[in-house]
Order: sequence, then C-alpha cells, then structure tokens
Amino acid sequence: MTGGALDGLLIADFSRILAGPYATMLLADLGAEVIKVEAPGGDDTRTWMPPARDHVSTYYLGINRNKRAIALDLSDAGDLEAARELVSRADIMVENFKPGGLRRFGLDYETVSAANPRLVYASITGFGTGAGAALPGYDLLVQAASGLMSLTGDPDGPPYRAGISVFDIMTGMHAAIGVLAALEHRHTSGRGQHVEVNLLSSALSGLVNHTSGYVAGGVVPHRMGNAHPSLFPYEPLPTADKDLIVIAGNNGQFRRLCVELGLPELVEDERFAGNEERTANREQLRPLLVAKLKERPADEWFARLSAAGVPCGPINHVDGGVALARELGLEPVVEVGDVPMIRNPIRFSASTTRHELPPPGLDEHGVELRAWLRGENT
Repeated sequence: MTGGALDGLLIADFSRILAGPYATMLLADLGAEVIKVEAPGGDDTRTWMPPARDHVSTYYLGINRNKRAIALDLSDAGDLEAARELVSRADIMVENFKPGGLRRFGLDYETVSAANPRLVYASITGFGTGAGAALPGYDLLVQAASGLMSLTGDPDGPPYRAGISVFDIMTGMHAAIGVLAALEHRHTSGRGQHVEVNLLSSALSGLVNHTSGYVAGGVVPHRMGNAHPSLFPYEPLPTADKDLIVIAGNNGQFRRLCVELGLPELVEDERFAGNEERTANREQLRPLLVAKLKERPADEWFARLSAAGVPCGPINHVDGGVALARELGLEPVVEVGDVPMIRNPIRFSASTTRHELPPPGLDEHGVELRAWLRGENT
C-alpha cells in the first residue's frame, strides 16, 4: 500500500468559512500537507454554534482535519514576512479573500507567482472578479440568486433554501478539481497557474438539468415539491404508515414495480408506456400506485421492492443516514484524535486517504511553524 496520492505537496491555506476549508481538507485527506493561516481572531466558523463538542463548533471541526494552524496578522510586518515565506515554499495556495484583497499585502497571484512560478494559486469568490467582485459570497445569497430557491418547496408555497450550504460545498469540490488539473499541467509545463472558481458559476453548473432546460430548451423550471420534472415515479409516495421514496427510472424498473404491486396491466397501458407518457400522465398514475402501496407498511415495501430491483428507500433523519451507511459496511465515521468525523468518501485501490490530525486549535502549531519558516531546526 502506498501513501497518499498528494504526499509531498504543501498547501498554504488562506481560506476561511466553508468552500475553501472544505477543498483543502479534501486535499489534505489525500496526503497534502496543509497549513491553515488564520487571522488572530480565527476562522469565523470556530464560533458558529450550536452544536459544539468540548466548546468547539462542530461546523469548524467538520472541515478542518489534517491541517496545522498558524495565526498571522498580515498588518504586522513580521507576520506578513512569515506569510510570504510560506507562500514561497508552497506548491498550492488557496484563498477566498474579497477580490483584490491580498494585493496590498503582496500576496496576490501576480506578485507571488513571479517569485514562485510553480505555484498553483486557487481563488474562490462569490460572484467572480468582474462586475460581481464587490458582492459578498454567502451560500444563501447564491441559492437565491442562482434560482435554486425558486425550485425548492411546495408549488403553492414560498421558496426555500436547501438544508445544507450546497453551493459552498460544490464550489469547494470544483476548487479541488481545478487544483488537481493545474498540478497535472505543472507536471508537463513546469509552471503553475491561477485557478478561479466562484459560487454563482458553480451553482449554475450544479443546477444541471434545470439550467440546461432553460438555456437549451427555453423552459424556466418551477417548484414542484418533491416531484421530478422529467421522471415519474421519482418522489415520496405514501404507504400504510409513512412515505417511501419510489423510483422508476426506466421501463424495466417500472415493469418490476407494477409486478410487485400487483398491477401488471399498467405496463401495457399506453398512458404509461414510456417515461415521457408516465411523466405527462402522472396525475392518473399516482393514485393507482398509492392505492396499492397503502396496503403495506413502508419497511415491508422497502424490503420487497429492493429485492425485486426497484429503487426505493426510507426518508431518514441524519442519524438514520449514518446508521444505514454503517449497516451497509461503509464505515462512515472515523476517529481523528478524539474527534469523531465523517470519513473521506474516496477509496483507492493503491493510494490511501488519511485521517490523522484532529482539527487544530487557533495558532496551535504557530511556534513550530514560525521556527520552520525562519529556517530553524525544531
């Protein structure tokens, strides 16, 4: 078994809150050495609680493992020199300051790449560096501005935000992908480059079928509750005791569903012959399916339909999701120091993912890192 795929790479992490720290944690899990640089007051998420574990925000804990931390005041000459020295040694720098915010410290891409041309420099913004540069990059604003909220909720109800900061996470993953691609480019060219991602562009990319439906088909999507605009069934349906997610993504799955429900005649019904017909006639098909599903409880249907190859599943709380992953042998939780955390989801046949360093305290490694940056042996 080899080590991590990114062993030997050094990341100077000047990011905070969510998108940047999530990206650097993913890279750290893959073996990169990440040094988290914070202002003396610390990453804002340190104080975002409840919930907390030992008086530390679980929000902060969830996105900052496998990092060493140093607090630097960039307005202090000595701390700024340490920051510049760190960047000069780094393979990768990740930052999510306001566009142009690092220029006055000489930590902008143009300045640092002149001294370190192999540096891969990743910038994360809310709305890009052009006309949207001054707009604050909060996930909720992007959920609203991108159109996601217009798609979330009941048709006759108000728009809702997603239950997680979906575009911060998505942008963090896009940043990590961009960094990896830039590293591969460096392998062949010998030079780094500037990688830029922003929440709004990631959001529009992540809305996939909805944005494609608009730009390619001229259709502006709308809220449909839990229904899917292009598939049926693909939503919660009531059973004898509670709702069950039921999916028929193709004709074979629909056939198996009908057989298990005791409704084989629906397969030959021209109203439901294909997905397009089932979607167009969902209001006629739904009550037929529901009438049968209500004859048995959800757990019984889950076992029976799953065994028949029909995609279906329970609607869990988060604890139920973790329990299901455990039941399936996915080992979702790993102890990092004394902090239980969700395991990195990537598995390799040769490389490893690591879960070694617990999320650091503010400036926890400051003394040793300052000595290292001064060239002292520690």
